[in-house]
Amino acid sequence: MPSTREIRQRIRSIKNTAKITKAMQMVASSKMRRAQERVQQSRPYSEQLNALVSRLARAAGADVGEELALLQQRPVRNIGIVLITPDRGLCGALPSNINRLAAQFAAEQQQRFAEQGQTPGVSFIGVGRKGRDFILRSRQNMLAEFTNYGDRPSMNDASAIAQVAMDAFLNGEVDVVHLIYPKFVNTMTQQPISTQLLPVQPPADQGGERESIEYLYEPDPREIFKALLPRYVDTQVYQALLETISSFLSAQMIAMKNATDSANEMIDDLTLIYNKARQAAITMQIIEVVSGAQAL
Repeated sequence: MPSTREIRQRIRSIKNTAKITKAMQMVASSKMRRAQERVQQSRPYSEQLNALVSRLARAAGADVGEELALLQQRPVRNIGIVLITPDRGLCGALPSNINRLAAQFAAEQQQRFAEQGQTPGVSFIGVGRKGRDFILRSRQNMLAEFTNYGDRPSMNDASAIAQVAMDAFLNGEVDVVHLIYPKFVNTMTQQPISTQLLPVQPPADQGGERESIEYLYEPDPREIFKALLPRYVDTQVYQALLETISSFLSAQMIAMKNATDSANEMIDDLTLIYNKARQAAITMQIIEVVSGAQAL
C-alpha cells in the first residue's frame, strides 16, 4: 500500500490536472458558441447559393457540362480527397473518426473501380495537422497540405484549398475530388461525412413556389453559371472549414468535461484511500504506545 506522502502527491498532481482541463473546457465552451454562430449564419448563404446554382444549371441547358471544365465527367483513373481535420487534439475520437472514414472511403472507391477492371490511384489534400499526420503515416500520396488555419478561417483560406483541388482536376492529376469533413449536428454529435466536390454536381431542384418563378439573367445564364462555379466550390470548402472548427470545439469541450469529472472522481477515491492509510498509521502508533506501556 502506498504511503500517505505518495498519496498526497498524487492527489496534488491530479488536482493540478483537473484545473488545466477545467480551464480548457471553459475556453472551448466560449469559443464553441462563437463557432456555432458562424456556422448557423453561413448556412443560409450556402443554401441560397445551392439554389441559385440549381436554377442556373437548369436555365443554362443540359449541354452546359460540355463547355464548362468543372462540370465535365470523365473516366476515373485517379481519385482526389480533400481531408479536413482539426489542427489540435484533446477532442476525443473526432480526428480518428474522420481519418477512419477517409481510409474506409478510399478503400471502397478502389474496390468499386477494381470490380470494373480499373485500379485508380488516390491522392490527398491534407487540411489540418491531424489529417496530414494520418496521410503521412499511411504513406498516401499528398498533393498539398494546409495547417494552422486557426479558429476563424477566412474565405481566402478556403479559396486556396479549393484552388489546389480545381487545378489538380483541370490538369488531369485527379478525375474526381471528394470532400471529407465532420458535419456539426449539435454539441454532442459531430458526424464525419463525404461529399463530391469536383466535378461539380448542381443540387437537385427542390420544387415549390419559387421554382415556378422565371428569372431574367444578364448577360446570360451560361456566363453567370461559368463565373459562379469557382465561387460555389470555394463556398463548399469554406462551409466545411466552419463545420470542422465547430465540431472540434464541441468535441474538445465534452472531452475536457469528461476529463475533469474523471479527475474529480479519482481525487475522491484517493482521498478515501488516504484517510484509510492515515487512520491505519494512527492506529498502529497507538498500538505501539500501548504495547510499550504494557512492557514497562
